[in-house]
Amino acid sequence: MTTITASVVNKLRQMTGAGMMDCKKALQESDGDIDGAVDILRKKGAAKAAKRADREAAEGLSIAKASADNTYGIVVEVNCETDFVAINKDFVTFANSIADYALENKVADKDALLATAWDGKTLGEVCIDKTAVIGEKIEISNYALVSSEGVAAYNHGANRIGVLVALNSADETALEAGRSLAMQIAAMNPIAVDENAVSEEVKAKELKIGREIAEQEGKPEAMLGKIAQGKLQRFYKDNTLMHQAYVKDNSMTVAAYLKSVSADLNVKSFTRFQLGA
Repeated sequence: MTTITASVVNKLRQMTGAGMMDCKKALQESDGDIDGAVDILRKKGAAKAAKRADREAAEGLSIAKASADNTYGIVVEVNCETDFVAINKDFVTFANSIADYALENKVADKDALLATAWDGKTLGEVCIDKTAVIGEKIEISNYALVSSEGVAAYNHGANRIGVLVALNSADETALEAGRSLAMQIAAMNPIAVDENAVSEEVKAKELKIGREIAEQEGKPEAMLGKIAQGKLQRFYKDNTLMHQAYVKDNSMTVAAYLKSVSADLNVKSFTRFQLGA
């Protein structure tokens, strides 16, 4: 049997990130062949990862970044199972390297990101390998690329929430307003920019709820439709960005705040990722 030296074990550890005993056993199984040991570790790692596939990975980092010219941005959620791993230096570095790569290469969607070549594998395979090594499920659960005339990015609460705001301008005043609105979106979690962006399904549901509440309160039949419409308007005020009170100045709505910045400035869309949501 081939003698397995400490230096060879260490070399395999550096290549794979696996534990020392796992590396030694793999080298023994492969009779000292490093490539064969790598294959053995990968197979065992995939098996370990498969056992954790159904585990909930609700911790991690949600990272939003905008391009240097602020015409596009990305937001990616890289997950693990515990906050202990989420603050680990290696995990933080890994998550940020994914975000940087996605931004630099303007990766289109999550599937394309997972298929990215990464250390001789795909990024999806690397996540499986890391699951086996770390002992927690590691995955990329959400990813989005947003392009517009201007894009503002904001990260909230130690990267628990990442927000991108698409604007119709990239001048500094507009971007500063966009960053303020990104904070608003992080804190208030609106469902849409305004009532026009709310789905018909949601509108119908809220009207039905409003009508049923009015019925339960004993309101006249002839008034039910009007009351339901009033409750829908209240829903817009609470849940759409433009109608919400501006968090930095509750005396005005977000729409009024935008007008105070520039009459022509508007929010085209926003994307908000929150860990565990």
